[in-house]
This record gives sequence, C-alpha cells and structure tokens, in this order.
Amino acid sequence: MQPIQSQGVHHITLTGADRATSMQFWGEVLGMPFVFEQPNLDNPDENHLYFDPGDGRLITIFTDEARKPMGGKAAQDPGNVQHIAFHVSRSHFALAKDNLKARGVTAYGPKDRGFMDSLYFRDPLGLLIELATWRFEPPAGHTHAEVLARAHTIRSERGDHHIADEHLAEAITALSKPAYAP
Repeated sequence: MQPIQSQGVHHITLTGADRATSMQFWGEVLGMPFVFEQPNLDNPDENHLYFDPGDGRLITIFTDEARKPMGGKAAQDPGNVQHIAFHVSRSHFALAKDNLKARGVTAYGPKDRGFMDSLYFRDPLGLLIELATWRFEPPAGHTHAEVLARAHTIRSERGDHHIADEHLAEAITALSKPAYAP
C-alpha cells in the first residue's frame, strides 16, 4: 500500500478575531499581502480571509465579528497548534523586534537555535508566532532540509547536543562536492 505523498503545505487556516483586527495583524503587522476574502462556506457567521505568507501559498483566517482580541496565551492542549513559524530574511529579522514594538506587540528573543535564529510574539487571540531566519544557505541544487539532515547525521555521530555551525559547514561541504569528485 502506497503512503499519501505530500508535495508541501497547501494552506493553513487559523481561527482569527474580528475582520478589522485580523486584517491589521496579518496584513499590516506581518506584511502579508491580502489575496481575497469570501464567506466561510461551512459557517455563515464567519468570513474567510486569504493572505500570501511570502511563498505564494496561503494562510487563511476565519473571522467572526463576535471574537475580539483577548491577549494572553492560546490553549496548549494536546492537538492544538503550539506555534506557527514564518521565514524572514536576515535583514528583516534584524529590524523585527523594533518594528513589532512600534506597533505595540511585545516580542521575545532573539533565540539562538543553532541553525536558525527565532523571535516570538503572540497574535491577537494568543497564538504564538515565530519569525525564523536561517543561519546558512544551502549549496546550489540543495535544500535547507538536505543540509539539516546531513548536519544531524554528523552531530549524532559525534554525540553533540544540537546542530551547530561546524555541523552545518561540514554538511554544506559534503553536499557541494561534485558527484565525480574523489
């Protein structure tokens, strides 16, 4: 029996606050271009906003005029979303904390994750949002995931705690060698 083969994330749909709050947060704070909106076809009391997170895919938000920003932390029960991370360039990452603060959004970090840096804050309903930026670029013809898989193998073989620069450098070097190289 064949497994279902995913070809990437099609879209992610989140429960949002009211329309104005959701448009302001996703469109203005996070700078995601608004694509379109239509009614939620499964719930006539909700609206459905579509945003482009930067890669041509979609983040969609169900809005309801009765849902207002609540602050605090979204539920962390099993099965709930713990957080959602968005890739940003190093230059935007460097400015993000100050830009969020100017909009009244408290951000925590940056946090060194070994192979990336992270900054965290919450959406109007308390969902944890992460801005992540890579600390490396993969060699031509390879993906970030390929570099990380190779770096993980190197790290594991050495018994190191987490992926660090030396693991990434060795992985990139190994992946950069031509197939005909000795």
